[in-house]
Amino acid sequence: MSDASRPVRIGNVSGFYGDRFSAVREMLEGGDLDFITGDYLAELTMLILGRDRMKNPDLGYAKTFLRQMEENLHLVAEKDVKVVVNAGGLNPHGLAVALRELVDRLDVDRRVAFVNGDDIVGRAGELGLGSPITANAYLGGFGIKTALDAGADIVVTGRVTDASLVVGSAASVFGWGYEDLDQLAGAVVAGHIIECSAQATGGNYSFFTEIPDMTWLGFPIAEVHADGSSVITKHEGTGGAVQVGTVTAQLLYEIGGPRYYNPDATARIDTVELAQESTDRVRVSGVRGEAPPKDLKVSLNHLGGIRNEFEVVLTGLDIEAKAELFQKQFEAALGQRPAELTWELVRLDRPDADTEEQASAMLRCVARDTDPKKAGRQFTGAAVELALASYPGFTLTAPPGNGSPYGVFEPGYVDAALVPHQVNQPDGVTVRIDPSPLRAEPIVDESVPAAASSTDWGETVDLPLGTVAGARSGDKGGSANIGLWARTDDEYAWLDETLSVAKLKELLPEVADLTVHRYPLPNLRAVNFVIEQVLGRGVAENVRFDPQAKGLGEWLRSRVVPIPTRFSKTEGN
Repeated sequence: MSDASRPVRIGNVSGFYGDRFSAVREMLEGGDLDFITGDYLAELTMLILGRDRMKNPDLGYAKTFLRQMEENLHLVAEKDVKVVVNAGGLNPHGLAVALRELVDRLDVDRRVAFVNGDDIVGRAGELGLGSPITANAYLGGFGIKTALDAGADIVVTGRVTDASLVVGSAASVFGWGYEDLDQLAGAVVAGHIIECSAQATGGNYSFFTEIPDMTWLGFPIAEVHADGSSVITKHEGTGGAVQVGTVTAQLLYEIGGPRYYNPDATARIDTVELAQESTDRVRVSGVRGEAPPKDLKVSLNHLGGIRNEFEVVLTGLDIEAKAELFQKQFEAALGQRPAELTWELVRLDRPDADTEEQASAMLRCVARDTDPKKAGRQFTGAAVELALASYPGFTLTAPPGNGSPYGVFEPGYVDAALVPHQVNQPDGVTVRIDPSPLRAEPIVDESVPAAASSTDWGETVDLPLGTVAGARSGDKGGSANIGLWARTDDEYAWLDETLSVAKLKELLPEVADLTVHRYPLPNLRAVNFVIEQVLGRGVAENVRFDPQAKGLGEWLRSRVVPIPTRFSKTEGN
């Protein structure tokens, strides 16, 4: 435990496997910290690591982190900063062994621990989860806390929730227990805000043109207090900005209803209060916590089969007729039709274009099948054979290929008591972590309709929705969320009245036939939508133009709607 009057400073250095390599050194050299955390895992990453492990059982962890430590371990020790990351992936033991060898080779005084037990692929059948290639339960932060309490300086984990890296670190410093629900929930929120690195400091931000320096964004820091409140900031002199808007955007990223479920506490997003304390400092307070859910979510990845694709270029006149001709010829030429065949005509062409590229459209064909022969080279080869026998101007964007395996993600759920949450401490002793005794059945947040339209907004002008609203969107398995927020109370009132589920479907015709849930979050002046199955069976499987729904919110912002004239003149819009 530490002095409860001083916050613990936790800086995040990674939001995904492939994030900025130099962030570790930048964060260490930028100023004082107590912890650095790093999130290296995502649903797609678990599939990638699963394939690595199938080729070599010694792999399955994020190799980038090991190289970052090789470069920075002396600085970590010199500054006495503790490191907590989920880079262990499917093999935290293997990563811990490699780190201990590195510590010995560099002769640095750092003690390593690892958290595992999340990998339940060997028991998937008996737990009713089928036969996936990976099955990992999302663990909480108390394994991390136990490792730190036992003297660990570096803790690597498998699949914990992204926020658990901050929860475990803060819980160790302040001595929180399972009963401290508000404090734990506050740390969950802080962890969620900084988990995606620069997304909290201006990255992927709707109003990025208002941030003076977007060249090289600094990474975020959470100053977590003993009561669970926090201040989100960044090192002085780094690029980007920490504003109520940037923090709001990240809070809305990949959430569902007002309840944000985690294994240690359920955070009520609808209780979060944000305030701009000073430049690049946003205070996060008021977070209320509830009991965590009885079951843990499980990330399941299955091998779906082989996927292959090609694109042909259509130029000039009669684009649709050319596409129709080629599709008819190609399907007639296929020897064996794949189980799934998807066509998409992308009309980026314009009439009387000044360049050939601007006069061209793209026709994309995607095949999927469990039989490699049906979606392999014979599939793309059939397109090549039509090169001299199809529409005028025929050209392919790439030579024929064999296709590649694809995975299918699905969530599962298992009683937390059936998952062996374990910690291998620096002294080699393994400790079992009991789940929270407060676990309860989750409360399903009900979708809420738009507010009754009772306000006279006066004259309107047709403008893009983004004139008033910011947005952040992302994937949630096969579903996606779009969180929109306004920057004044009046603008939020208009947004809440205007943006109903029916209006959303009108603006985004691609989702018109899908189930959409709507959740207002007045404290954040926000409305969150969850669109079911817009991504099919997840990012690794779907062939949508934007497979992770990262641009879905920006598409919505670009749609034109009648906006009250007084909002179009609001300063900053």
